[in-house]
Amino acid sequence: MKRKRMGITGLPENYLMRTVTLDDVEAVVALVNACSQKTLGKDVCEVSEYRNDWQSPTMNMGTDLRVVLSPEERIVGYAGVWDPQPHVQIYGFGYVHSAHRGRGIGTSLANWIETRASESIALAPAGTQVKVSQRAYGADISSQQLLKEQGYTLARHWFRMLIELDASLPAPQLPDGLTIRTFDRERDLKSLIHADREAFRDHWGYVEHPFEEDWKEWMHWIETDPDYDPTLWFLVMDGTEIAGFSICAPKTAEDPAAGYIHMLAVRRAWRQQGVGLALLHHTFGEFQRRGKKRCALGVDATSLTGATRLYEKAGMHVQRQSVSYEKMLREGEDLSTQTL
Repeated sequence: MKRKRMGITGLPENYLMRTVTLDDVEAVVALVNACSQKTLGKDVCEVSEYRNDWQSPTMNMGTDLRVVLSPEERIVGYAGVWDPQPHVQIYGFGYVHSAHRGRGIGTSLANWIETRASESIALAPAGTQVKVSQRAYGADISSQQLLKEQGYTLARHWFRMLIELDASLPAPQLPDGLTIRTFDRERDLKSLIHADREAFRDHWGYVEHPFEEDWKEWMHWIETDPDYDPTLWFLVMDGTEIAGFSICAPKTAEDPAAGYIHMLAVRRAWRQQGVGLALLHHTFGEFQRRGKKRCALGVDATSLTGATRLYEKAGMHVQRQSVSYEKMLREGEDLSTQTL
């Protein structure tokens, strides 16, 4: 008996698209890692990471995630959207196993992403621009070609940067009166979220979300991420004010010997004083003390605040590149940060 295709056009005969359940997480992670192995030669994600993402407060597994099954009932395609308030910037992502490419699965998933993203137009504030974006590795030419064929245009380049921790490192030099300490959840969480929101307003593409939504996301991260380590969350303090921060994890899926900086930022009033460089030197030194061989992070290649130059000054180099593509769903006022 032939299986129904849930009204999704373009899927090969006997392939099926359906919603995702938590029971799919291991197969989906295996698929994503198979794709990264094909492009990068390494795994890039773990089961715990995806399980946490799927259960985050701003993710609805029933409406926001899909898998494609082969005739043998194997997951060979995966796609999803992240659609935070105020629903003006929807982030899509999709993967197809290399053995099943060229059959229209990627196009079907891209069509589903756009259809799902378009449902949020009615939720966005009146008169605002609504866009959907997707990323691809710089080396993944076929995925970029698919996005172009779907009407996406190149929007931004991103770097993954790296430093080897095999030499002596400079001691952090902070301006007089500033200190570095680790994060205390009860004392610091609310202030850290406010500092993060303020600092990243100057990040290209930033769209402000309701504070309550951010709070729930941070709480979910702290309470469910097995790599959460408050002794790797560094705060630069000016009295009781957070001047800057470096939020880190002890490893990455692709390189367990590397520490990772999830976020590093300095608030406007403390920029151009060496705070960012001091945070980097402090972070590198702590990872080195813990026996890490490398430290990595991701950054906008043309950062509005000059972050790329800062990281190069600290001794980091570009390991690889990725690209963002965007598609306009509704014209209007752009609520995202584009320039300073």
